[in-house]
Amino acid sequence: MSRTFFITGGAGFIGSAVIRELIHNTDNHVVNVDKLTYAGNLESLVSVAGSERYTFVQADICDAPAMQQLFEQHQPDVVMHLAAESHVDRSIDGPAEFIQTNIVGTAVLLEAARAYWKNLQQQDADKAEAFRFHHISTDEVYGDLEGTDDLFTETTPYAPSSPYSASKASSDHLVRAWQRTYGLPTLVTNCSNNYGPYHFPEKLIPLMILNALAGKPLPVYGDGQQIRDWLYVEDHARALIKVATEGDVGETYNIGGHNEQTNLHVVETICEILDELVPYKVNGNSHHLPLTAHDSHKQLITFVTDRPGHDVRYAIDASKIERELGWKPEETFETGLRKTVEWYLANKTWWKRVQDGSYQGQRLGSL
Repeated sequence: MSRTFFITGGAGFIGSAVIRELIHNTDNHVVNVDKLTYAGNLESLVSVAGSERYTFVQADICDAPAMQQLFEQHQPDVVMHLAAESHVDRSIDGPAEFIQTNIVGTAVLLEAARAYWKNLQQQDADKAEAFRFHHISTDEVYGDLEGTDDLFTETTPYAPSSPYSASKASSDHLVRAWQRTYGLPTLVTNCSNNYGPYHFPEKLIPLMILNALAGKPLPVYGDGQQIRDWLYVEDHARALIKVATEGDVGETYNIGGHNEQTNLHVVETICEILDELVPYKVNGNSHHLPLTAHDSHKQLITFVTDRPGHDVRYAIDASKIERELGWKPEETFETGLRKTVEWYLANKTWWKRVQDGSYQGQRLGSL
């Protein structure tokens, strides 16, 4: 059965992966609603732009009349809410925008969905029964883990550490409240750190790849021993679609990659892959580093002052989604990271246009 998916933030990193999966591998229709802030990049959706099953609308989820109109116009079967400000460092420097988009925007979208769903109940009971509102969140709402064996589960108490994670925790609570109070058929997923193709270059993995290629320092916070669970974005996209279409209303599903790594190990592994794929030959002719000759990209690693409130460890228990919905990641850390490095090496035009701002008609400044 073909459905219409209403996806907010579809020009972002995870949203664009979901849309590519839906258009390339299903017969569903997609309405992509994105404000196109700095992290929204329609060039990540070139492969689906010509599809008759794909529609893009530039709109702000905080604009209540616009959201109401879009629901009425497109009559979605599934809402997948990914629009969010998501960079921790930016939230520390300017939290107000995170509160506005992540909390107020989610409340506006919930109300638009609730009005639409109530109308469906009167006009098309079957469509109303099948309607789903899927809210995509993060494992950062849980705070950090002190033990080396503990895992975040769907019932772990919330203890957010940054303005970003606090704003996402707030939005999670709103979604659950709208389900409990109004009966809106919602689902929530909390994911671990994503990585993969089309990742905005301010994030750790693409930043390290591109800095290394340019011979720039590879800044690592503190001692680099912070642990994250890494999830390949295309694995995540498949999980999200499965939850949206097969998950139980009112449930939460944690999505992880089963790939716990320290930040330092991630950076070192990127360096090792680059050493293999684009080696710097001290006595050869393939120099790609403008700085002093390096035997390995690892010599570019630079330890910098740690981020305020930096969580030590995140780790997801993803057994529920595997047990109940049959999903598990296809990529290991090694295969996914190699695919990611190879993608950036093969798609220089995409990331160059992000770096110089030409993808959105303005310069971004230094990354």
